[in-house]
Amino acid sequence: MSIEKLTPVLVRIAEALERLSPLPARAPSLAEADGFVWHANGERLEPVPNISRVPLELLRGIDHVRDLLLENTSRFAGGLPANNTLLWGARGMGKSSLVKAVHAAVNAKMPGALALIEIHREEIDTLPHLMARLRESPRQCLLFCDDLSFDTADTSYKSLKAVLEGGIEGRPDTVLFYATSNRRHLMPREMVENERSTAINPSEAVEEKVSLSDRFGLWLGFHACSQQDYLNMIAGYVAHYELPATEAEWRPEAIEWAATRGARSGRVAWQYIQHLAGRLGQRLG
Repeated sequence: MSIEKLTPVLVRIAEALERLSPLPARAPSLAEADGFVWHANGERLEPVPNISRVPLELLRGIDHVRDLLLENTSRFAGGLPANNTLLWGARGMGKSSLVKAVHAAVNAKMPGALALIEIHREEIDTLPHLMARLRESPRQCLLFCDDLSFDTADTSYKSLKAVLEGGIEGRPDTVLFYATSNRRHLMPREMVENERSTAINPSEAVEEKVSLSDRFGLWLGFHACSQQDYLNMIAGYVAHYELPATEAEWRPEAIEWAATRGARSGRVAWQYIQHLAGRLGQRLG
């Protein structure tokens, strides 16, 4: 076949392939949503149209840390100096729920002021790439990592240290970092002890590990709640969702519910509310 006859065929094939191939993904703007998830594979921010969270007023028994985090976040959203924050302590006491609830409360007062960006623990070593992407952002960005901790052989904590304060460029004024953890120092005790036993200068090795937590200017501790706090949480949920049950009906059941799990926490209270609402045939939300 001559070139003159072959050319139209090749053009039609090329056009058909273009129609079949997907368009390149458009990088989302930070103005598209109030929440995003960072995906290191492809270095992209995925918008989250509806963030899963509970209203701030439903988080009971953590009034002091709630007020501190709300104040710190409000200052940051307003363009004022604020601290990176570590929320540490007992499981199920509302650490991650508080971050998301405070974000919603601040944006309710200052619409669109603050973008919440979640980065997964497994991708913490890509923080410098995310930070570089956000450096020119006109919007205040709150980076959030849930259940952050490091194991013995993990060296990605060095990336976090550099992002929080170190590095030649420093942290952008429009970026703040919040993390939750069950560990106050983010690393297991045996990891610190191992560094002490093998290092030439043991004190310097320990300081290297502990100094990671020191880079968070604000530490908020969450402790196991009392029975009264636990019952107050449930009472708040019952009132908020207008569940048709009196305290005399749900109180003994809620106490038994916590006893069978060997713990009282905000998570256990919410699990009981789901049980109660399901038994009553009422939806939540």
